[in-house]
Amino acid sequence: MEHRFAFLIHPFDRRDIARKLPALAALPDPTLDRLLRHLPPLVADRIDEVTGAQGVKTSGWLVGTPLTSQQLLELPWPVVYRKLLAAGKKAVRLGAKVLGLGAFTAVAGDAGVSLARRLPIAVTTGNSYTVATALEAADVGARWMGWDPDRAGWVVLGATGAVGRVSVEILASRGRKVFAHVRDDRKAGEFLQYFRQRGLEGSIEMDHDVRRILSRAPLVITCSSALEAVVQPQDLLPGAVVCDVARPRDVSRQVADYRPDVLVIDGGLVKVPGGYPGTLDLGLPADTVYACMAETMVLAMEGRLEHFSLGRNLTVDRVREIAELAKKHGFELTAFRSFERALTREAVERIRREADFRRGEAAPAQAEDMGTYLR
Repeated sequence: MEHRFAFLIHPFDRRDIARKLPALAALPDPTLDRLLRHLPPLVADRIDEVTGAQGVKTSGWLVGTPLTSQQLLELPWPVVYRKLLAAGKKAVRLGAKVLGLGAFTAVAGDAGVSLARRLPIAVTTGNSYTVATALEAADVGARWMGWDPDRAGWVVLGATGAVGRVSVEILASRGRKVFAHVRDDRKAGEFLQYFRQRGLEGSIEMDHDVRRILSRAPLVITCSSALEAVVQPQDLLPGAVVCDVARPRDVSRQVADYRPDVLVIDGGLVKVPGGYPGTLDLGLPADTVYACMAETMVLAMEGRLEHFSLGRNLTVDRVREIAELAKKHGFELTAFRSFERALTREAVERIRREADFRRGEAAPAQAEDMGTYLR
């Protein structure tokens, strides 16, 4: 039996609205904000058929809620909740059995918990597969740049969020040194207690200062919910590898212009088996979706009609489980991209050479074969 899915999306900002709804671009900001608060959810795309490696099929819809990232974070929660619930109910009426929460719809409020209580279908943020793919991509990138992922230190920005916390836990459980960026003192105490109970506090150091913590280690997972870039060119060590999972991105585009020695990977991107059949431009290659959407598809294919990734306390077991299920159905890391552009072998080699020069190495060490994941 085919189970269908829906995935909830939203415009990131005014520019995003102008691209998709140009008639609204001329409205003054206050007028546009009021209008978006009252627009109903809409079907943004119909995804006809995705066939996994096991021959299991699924299909679904992209359901759009018109609130921007800033509105989802700053409007009163009851207002946001009503908008998300309306979109969820639309997904139910369409016939979806699994609802995935995309971008800031997975961050707002309690990260899907309240929606799951009110909707008669499964709900997931997709964050478990986002973690699995981000860590896999960062490991590959580290080896390309000559780092040993088990010995070089790791920085996690947004460490108290859903993606950040379980990323820290997985890295620390592998015996890796982790520098966790924690801004809030209250959350810092809860964060430390969580890892003390698991016997992992010796592998973790916390800091509230972004620049200072980025100076401690070269391998970075960044997954904050900031509305503006938090990582600037001067913040990163020579030869740093950054897997940017956040959308909007955490890494300033100036890093690409002023740090030719740094490898930035757009995190959380997944290749869909047989190609992605949607027609809405996601700003990605034709065969690629975000890992959170891929998790939603995988759960539908597997018939796992249950709440999977919810709230801010994801589990290591769920991350491992969804990674195995995705592999079973033929989902995998897509060819790597950096600032929306495909990474080529030549580009990575240039970055590596520049990094070796800035680190004062006379000759580059042998990097892992770079044929995989490159265009």
